[in-house]
Amino acid sequence: MSLLTLRGVRKSYGDNVVLDDFGLDVEPGECVVLIGASGSGKSTLLRCVNLLEVVDDGVIQLAGVDITDPRIDQDKVRSGIGIVFQAYNLFPHLTVLDNITLAPIRVHGVPRDVARTRALEMLERVGLADKASARPDELSGGQQQRAAIARALVNEPQLMLLDEVTSALDPELVGEVLNLLRELKSDGMTMLICTHEMSFARDVADQVCFLHEGRPLEVGPPAEVLDDPREARTREFLSRVSGTTGR
Repeated sequence: MSLLTLRGVRKSYGDNVVLDDFGLDVEPGECVVLIGASGSGKSTLLRCVNLLEVVDDGVIQLAGVDITDPRIDQDKVRSGIGIVFQAYNLFPHLTVLDNITLAPIRVHGVPRDVARTRALEMLERVGLADKASARPDELSGGQQQRAAIARALVNEPQLMLLDEVTSALDPELVGEVLNLLRELKSDGMTMLICTHEMSFARDVADQVCFLHEGRPLEVGPPAEVLDDPREARTREFLSRVSGTTGR
């Protein structure tokens, strides 16, 4: 059974249809990379999966449970999904450790000592064990993004959603975040990632999904979608972002 299933998902803002009859399956342990031009619906898709947006139609299932059912406990669903945005969204007045323990303690009711222990384990995991007492403005951009990923991982999510997590970083800092995502992939984390890093998509993705006008125009292994795309729109997009045109 797929961990994440989307069927007929539609989302619009007024007359602007952002997702249109969207369907996708993500298997446990799989990394699916979403690519497409700005405005193609990638970020909205992640926000719908995390229930930050209410879909207008269609069904999203997580581990076989319809999470678009209005009777669902949204906080419980979100506790099983980690999401990381382009902006780090760390509270500047809190230490890195306090940023990571805030939601487990206040939202999920985790005892403080348990939350701190788990947070320190996550900081060790992302290579920031020595930065627990630092404030966010004392960290580099790459370190702040790794701290944001640690915060998303602390609840041991079933699924990680990552939205252009390297686009705000200086080029020399991109590698450290992508390497962390590679490690998460090797550990079996299921991930849905929006990115313009085509080399990362080629190396790590099990599937690449090219979105065009809110639809999954082309979905398949990286070797097919990135190197031998069927659709003219896919070839046009790849030509713009990476200078490749496929066949």
